[in-house]
Amino acid sequence: MAIRIYIISKSLDARNKHYKKMFMGLGISANIKNVLFFDSYTFDMNLEECEINKIAEALTNSKIENYFVNKIPNLNNFDFACEIGYLPGVTDNVSHTIKEEVEEILKRKLNDNEGIYTSKLFCLAGKINNQDREKISNSLYNPLIERCQIINFKNLKKEQIIPITIPLVKLEKRENVASVSLNISDEELVKIGNFGISNDDGSRRGPLALDLESMKVIQKYFQNLKRDPTDIELESLAQTWSEHCKHTIFANSIDDIKDGLYKTYIKGATNLIRKNKKERKELDICVSVFSDNAGGIIFDDKYLITHKVETHNSPSALDPFGGAITGIVGVNRDTVGFGMGAKPIANTFGFCFGNPEDKRILFRDKDLTQKMLSSKRIMAGVIRGVNTGGNCSGIPTISGFVRYDEHFRGKPLVFVGTVGLIPREINNRPSHVKAAQNGDYIVVVGGKVGADGIHGATFSSVVMDSSSPATAVQIGDPITQKKLSDAIVKEARDRNLYNSITDNGAGGISCSVAEMAKECGGAEVEIEKVQLKYPGLSPWQIWVSESQERMTLSVPKGKWEEFYNLMESRGVLAVCIGVFTDSGKCIVKDNGKIIMDIDMEFLHNGLPRRQLETEKFLVNTLEPKIILKKSYNKDFLDLMKNKNISSFKFISEQYDHEVQAGSVLKPVSGQGSINTDAQVFRPLLNSKKGIVLSAALYPSYSDINTYDMAAASIDTAIRNVIASGGKLNHIAILDNFCWCSSNDKKRLSQLVDSYLLTPMSNLFTPHL
Repeated sequence: MAIRIYIISKSLDARNKHYKKMFMGLGISANIKNVLFFDSYTFDMNLEECEINKIAEALTNSKIENYFVNKIPNLNNFDFACEIGYLPGVTDNVSHTIKEEVEEILKRKLNDNEGIYTSKLFCLAGKINNQDREKISNSLYNPLIERCQIINFKNLKKEQIIPITIPLVKLEKRENVASVSLNISDEELVKIGNFGISNDDGSRRGPLALDLESMKVIQKYFQNLKRDPTDIELESLAQTWSEHCKHTIFANSIDDIKDGLYKTYIKGATNLIRKNKKERKELDICVSVFSDNAGGIIFDDKYLITHKVETHNSPSALDPFGGAITGIVGVNRDTVGFGMGAKPIANTFGFCFGNPEDKRILFRDKDLTQKMLSSKRIMAGVIRGVNTGGNCSGIPTISGFVRYDEHFRGKPLVFVGTVGLIPREINNRPSHVKAAQNGDYIVVVGGKVGADGIHGATFSSVVMDSSSPATAVQIGDPITQKKLSDAIVKEARDRNLYNSITDNGAGGISCSVAEMAKECGGAEVEIEKVQLKYPGLSPWQIWVSESQERMTLSVPKGKWEEFYNLMESRGVLAVCIGVFTDSGKCIVKDNGKIIMDIDMEFLHNGLPRRQLETEKFLVNTLEPKIILKKSYNKDFLDLMKNKNISSFKFISEQYDHEVQAGSVLKPVSGQGSINTDAQVFRPLLNSKKGIVLSAALYPSYSDINTYDMAAASIDTAIRNVIASGGKLNHIAILDNFCWCSSNDKKRLSQLVDSYLLTPMSNLFTPHL
């Protein structure tokens, strides 16, 4: 029997006033007289009355709140309500925390058939027509991840019991592994590459982001094996070969740059600078670059500093909160996955939004049926996502920037980063060196696997459109991850309980296991051992799902019991799903049957190299005309109103930058409380050495000259560091490229120009 507990403030709190103001700002015709806001908790389990009351009391602050079980009194004073909850299978972080609390109250573990679900209830009074109700409900939820139930109170005046919906995941019975025939036309190969493998009903599973050339290479590989690939093999190759994972645009030859931009300019320039430093007998601060989940440089004689930044642009356009929180907890895991495990000590952010006042309605599809979220909702959701991810993880959010431009109206740029700290040596060996060993157990720790996050890597490698899959959107669980991070970095690492560790990236365990298998030469996985959020997932879905809070480790057999007991004592799920080998193959079994058998060499290096070509991008720009005036006061005031010049302290002040107590030069400073151009913090409280963080970008400059744009960004960031006390010979640059239509020849020309002083020259751009 489902039981529901409602909690409401004893007096009208700020949320009631906020939502009433928000609803009235939607342009509705009705006069909203009153709004009541309830937190709602649904328990799908059998509970005694005394147990229900104990749980309700634990969820309620009796000084300022009241609770009601199943019924809400005096609903006849209101006209209708909107209940907003998560769709089945979407991560519900609050319910996870409540589950632990309930288990403590009941003195037992909840079983898989007992569920807890949260929702929000908005009760409204006023003569509100159906059209206005739709406007109000649409402003409250995102249909990609949430459900909305509208309740008419005229039907509830007697019982005053609101209908309860249990968002259970109901999958069809588990699909068997299917063979996929590739003895088909090039036209059909293109369809599989663009839209995915066909289901029995003719629908497609989602983008593989494989072009025709890649599909034909896969076709030839399996023809040589004299068999068809299985669906899990094809999905695995798609994840591994995606632009998201392989960065093919930077890796491939482009024009006459034979080795590509990455090897020639990014890696090449770094190697050249490091070589010159050694020849001049200067300190080479680089310890680990281009080879791990993050970069690592020397901090002092005992510690390394790591840094990693990534973008979560497309997911944040679909679900701003989920996209942003998934991004920030993802780079936290990248930090924990550096070397033998670094401790996350600071978060950074960078947001590029459309103007929040922009009222234009944009659509993702040609039929104009799939509305994009407004700039204001995207901004609010992204800010809240990074806030939640950082605060709940106990990591200070130190540094950030914001940029507004109409070009970001349809799709924001969401940069998130994490700085980490790790001893230079752990157990008498370099901390940045790791390698899975033949015979080590493949161990997955953290959360369970669900359908959320399927095709995350391939979705991020294609243009966002009407076919962008809802399953690519996840919501991170920072509290689960905090337990995982502490158990690994503070205990398991220093007890030498594993040989290697990495994050489950955009391709889930398909990427993490395959990447770690390169260290020893192979892997053998028993897919049925992977822990699931709910039954019914097919093997290929389990293999590629990007469900969050999961990392993969190689644990020696003799240390597995100690490792497992440690994780269990810290409330961290740990399961052995296979063994690392030296077979030269990545093998996956389902209850003993081999469903994937691919050579490691082909899996990692079989992707065909392409020759990219550019077409000169001609820009017609006119010099601005500056009108001579006696006074520029109005112009100056107008400039100060510009959102790209004025303060964004309303964001910085929401983020906790004081946790861990290392903040020195704050993100907001001065009598006017303005944003600082650089921030300083101490990673070690017993040391006077600090870290300076700075960032810069000039997206509008790229319309004129992309090289000057890149140079100006680097120059500004460096100047900010120097002005804050940093040393020029101890600066490391972390760059991140977001390029629209990156397969377009003219856009590729701009990308090439961003590295070249003059087109097609061989000069290096200084990167570290």
